[in-house]
Amino acid sequence: MTMQDAAARPLSISRTLALQARATRLDDLSAATRDKLKVCLLDFLSCAFEAADLPWSREAVAVAPRTSEGATIIGTPVTAPTGDAAFANATAGHGLVREDMHAASIGHHGVVIWPVLLALSQRAPISGAAFLSAAAVGYEVGGRLGRALFNADLARLFRPTGLLGPIAGAAAGSRLLDLSESQTMSALALGANASGGLNQWPHEGSSDMYFHPGFAARAAILAVDLARAGAVGSDYILEGEAGLAMAFRRAALSQPVTLFPRGQAEVLAVYNKPAPACNFAQTATQAALRVAQQIDRRETIREVTVLLPDAAIRYPGCDFAGPYERALQAKMSIQYGVAAALVRKAVEEDNYRRLDEPEILRVASLIRLERDGEFTARFPAAQGAEVVVQLAGGATISRRLVDVIPATESEIRQRFRVAAGALVGAERAEEIEERVDGLDEAPDAGRIATLCAAPVGGAPRAAATALHA
Repeated sequence: MTMQDAAARPLSISRTLALQARATRLDDLSAATRDKLKVCLLDFLSCAFEAADLPWSREAVAVAPRTSEGATIIGTPVTAPTGDAAFANATAGHGLVREDMHAASIGHHGVVIWPVLLALSQRAPISGAAFLSAAAVGYEVGGRLGRALFNADLARLFRPTGLLGPIAGAAAGSRLLDLSESQTMSALALGANASGGLNQWPHEGSSDMYFHPGFAARAAILAVDLARAGAVGSDYILEGEAGLAMAFRRAALSQPVTLFPRGQAEVLAVYNKPAPACNFAQTATQAALRVAQQIDRRETIREVTVLLPDAAIRYPGCDFAGPYERALQAKMSIQYGVAAALVRKAVEEDNYRRLDEPEILRVASLIRLERDGEFTARFPAAQGAEVVVQLAGGATISRRLVDVIPATESEIRQRFRVAAGALVGAERAEEIEERVDGLDEAPDAGRIATLCAAPVGGAPRAAATALHA
């Protein structure tokens, strides 16, 4: 390609995103956007604290090198190099399968963005304004790019969080550290080269999924550091003939990728999960819970039909009636989630510890998933579900929800206080919450991560176990 040909090419998507990301300031964000970011941060922290003693969290901590100065691994007394801490925190934040959800991109952006920002903010003082602006940029890049890239066919093979996370995380980290336009573009490109995450795990219930955001967060930090050191990434990495879209989608991006169009922020399209399970199981289990309140005797259940958007049925692991060898298979399965809600009349973490409970397994075997035209047409703007239960004797009970009912802010704050308090104490948990709420004016956002360290000599395992008892 000659210099004249290069000059005639349009501005690349990655460079356009870099320009827009660098121009984003806290004052550009609405009060609703800032508030949503803070709630999402508290939600991420609550998940990381609550999952601190789960096997995948402990495994991520076990492989992290110990350093006297570094970044905090949440809920532990361990400090580690920035990338290793981000890996461990992203893994823990994903450990409950209760991370925040952006349905249009089928991605969990916060579980990558927050670990990146928390780790980088401990290197040197970073203002809360820069921290929030960077988070908004990360959600925006992940959400907008995901809308243009993903469809149900691609999501059956590749994990959206794994593909989008390194790029969204690199965008957030670049904005946090105020990288130049060319450095930011290079960080996005290098992050895109680290995109990955295969969707074989739902078929086996294996642990791969828990580490996807960890890989993405660590890759994002490395991409930022490389770009800052002078590494040059491919300008047309997103739309080029061998770029991200052609490599994974085998087609051009389906729509333009522009940040904050008409002032709209993608983070406002994110919802916080009420239940520790797959996104596509959320609305169905909520509908099932409402049906369960009208059933006196669960043994009378004879047939269950669940109407859903096509995307929910097609996502790997969601249409699975057992057997369930591991909890993750149950957390992905719509049949299991609905059956447990009908049998136990509750939707909670304890549902997913009953993989061999005969009545749950019996009801799960009776459940049939069906595509609903209205729900399919409205997805991803809304995520509806209907549960129809036929009882012995011929009676039918049903409940139709047009959209998922997200966890409320008060619920999120309460579960943060419980989970954080169990590991760092109620007083420290209160201080963390206050600092998150005051990020707009905070001179040093890194203090939040520092406060998330468990006391040396404490017993986080016992505390976390007590939380789940």
